[in-house]
Amino acid sequence: MAKKLRTLPRIPGATNPSGTARSATIAIYSVKGGVGKTTLAANLAWYSSSISGHRTLLWDLDAAGGSGFLLGVDPRESRQAEDVFTRERNPRKLIRKSPFDQLDLLPADESIRALDARLASIGKRKRLSKLTANLSGEYERVLLDCPPVMNEISAQVVRAADAIIVPLPPSPLSARAFELVVREVAENSKSHPPILPVLSMLDMRRKLHREAREANPDWPAIPYASLIEQCAVRQKPVGAFAPRSPAAGHFAALWQAIETKLEERRG
Repeated sequence: MAKKLRTLPRIPGATNPSGTARSATIAIYSVKGGVGKTTLAANLAWYSSSISGHRTLLWDLDAAGGSGFLLGVDPRESRQAEDVFTRERNPRKLIRKSPFDQLDLLPADESIRALDARLASIGKRKRLSKLTANLSGEYERVLLDCPPVMNEISAQVVRAADAIIVPLPPSPLSARAFELVVREVAENSKSHPPILPVLSMLDMRRKLHREAREANPDWPAIPYASLIEQCAVRQKPVGAFAPRSPAAGHFAALWQAIETKLEERRG
């Protein structure tokens, strides 16, 4: 399904003719939990800021708050994340700096557990899209760590995104989950953002995983690796503590593929 990716050198990222990077919103989304979504989001945000040199915001929309943990940002007792959507609180007041240059975090908290019902009741169907557009003046890349849901939140994510990254561990349930994502995108976006499926937690020792890789040789892949598990222990992206590892190379290749997708869409 995915177009074969070219091998490219690491570059600062897509730019417009004036030499400044063009902004983009990238959603990391799956309707299935436990697929490595948050680990993917935190690592890609690091590559956006550290390798491409983009001013990057990682916006955690999952009440579990995993993105902040993986970036080493201490949680605060707050129930204001929902207010950004429902009371039009300025999101800049909640943004936290991460330990990494050019990478900030808009954290989640318990208040967004009821966000779907609140958004449906107030009828602001493009609230997230307007918020990300407003932030694009300060951030060249906004990455959304999305909850594994199909509701008003996911519909708003689809409307806001310039690209949707879908992590898929090799399994029949993941294949079904991907079909649901494709349907969700088609139903909620007039201009179809590109969808990039990613084989996550790929273990080539397992037959089912080998078969999935053979069936989708052009999809980017993130292997099952102990170094990637160490991200949660060290509270750092893998590129920050093991930049020459094969795992870091896979994340770098995936980020390059995303930048290529964005450039292809802009044509």
